[in-house]
Amino acid sequence: MNGLKIDLTKCTGFFNEIEMEDELKLADGMAKLLVSGKGKGNDFLGWMNLPIKENNEELKHIKECAAKIQSQAEYLINIGIGGSYLGVKAIDDALYLADNGTKILYSGNSLSGTDMRRLIEIIRNKDIALNVVSKSGTTTEPAIAFRILKDIMYDKYGKEAKERIYAVTDENRGAVKDICDREGYERFVIPNDVGGRYSVLTPVGLLPLAAAGADIDSLLNGAGAQYHACNKEGNSCIQYAAARNILYKKGFTTEIMAVYESSLRFFGEWWKQLYGESEGKENKGIFPASVVFSADLHSMGQYIQQGLRNLYETVILIEEAPMDILIPDTGGDEDGLEYLAGKNMNYVNRIAMEATVNAHVSGGVPNIIISLPKQDEYNIGKMIYFFEYACAVSGYILDVNPFDQPGVEAYKKEMFRMLGKPGN
Repeated sequence: MNGLKIDLTKCTGFFNEIEMEDELKLADGMAKLLVSGKGKGNDFLGWMNLPIKENNEELKHIKECAAKIQSQAEYLINIGIGGSYLGVKAIDDALYLADNGTKILYSGNSLSGTDMRRLIEIIRNKDIALNVVSKSGTTTEPAIAFRILKDIMYDKYGKEAKERIYAVTDENRGAVKDICDREGYERFVIPNDVGGRYSVLTPVGLLPLAAAGADIDSLLNGAGAQYHACNKEGNSCIQYAAARNILYKKGFTTEIMAVYESSLRFFGEWWKQLYGESEGKENKGIFPASVVFSADLHSMGQYIQQGLRNLYETVILIEEAPMDILIPDTGGDEDGLEYLAGKNMNYVNRIAMEATVNAHVSGGVPNIIISLPKQDEYNIGKMIYFFEYACAVSGYILDVNPFDQPGVEAYKKEMFRMLGKPGN
């Protein structure tokens, strides 16, 4: 249990050592290109140094505002979509932050009136604060949510509302910046050289997570440890990028992230955006999907075991689960489970994981296993940076720009046209 590890032994038989050596050389070359700052999308590499970039004044300001939010509100409503909320939600759930401090509610990530009405009911008699995360301030989903919830804040608190509204936005321009300047809201900056899906280690993630009680110093320290690990040859990021691209070239075009803790469900959602937006372009890219086992073995298990053989799995293994409980000895065996009496549930979960991996591999599904000692801030920080770095290297192997997302605008243009937005 010495840190993040990658196990490729369950890929044996799907590619050989020579293929791996060749792909590792390619991946290592792409990592060097990434570090040189001369590759595609090199104006969006600010995420690379975030864990080691000393900005004590900003961290101090984040912690001060987080303490203020904790004193003000039972709920912090985090308004944002995509990279403006998925990383926060992933870490929030993984650390069980809802058990402590100010609870985070999420809005602005859909256009559902039902979701908004339900949120309003939850906060009706509660003290709340808002945090809006948007570079432009005009992205439809968060902009609508901000318009509605800001109105509720002023109805609820009057002039005091402006002391309860926070924003993370562009440094120099955008609708949210203009509103902040006019109303005097507390504002943090999204660095211009950091894209949304790589932004969780900026104030985008650090402010709401600190308000919810996370140790953001430990989170950054874990990411920093992985930063240093990524600068070593043959590191786990390079191995992961190489293995997934060998499999892709062999026709394994779908990657399923499998987690065995339901608290990691949204980590899979964050990972899907990171890899889907980074690689899915120019008619290329591995399709990212995610499952929570063992629950999804009762819905997706049949397909994974015997369906189209174009998929592989990346399994997240937490060596020491956050909590555990013994299975009791009831003195009888009506349910046929007496052989498990006295065993921990996590022991059974671990055996289920090992059995599932073996069954899927025997069914023609390669498995990559990524393990972490614990599910805490330090190790989650490591895992965040691991996947970010590997994603950038993998995108370069595919010869795409892993830092843009030109296809995202297509649905927006059609939606604006159909809604009758002026100029569309």
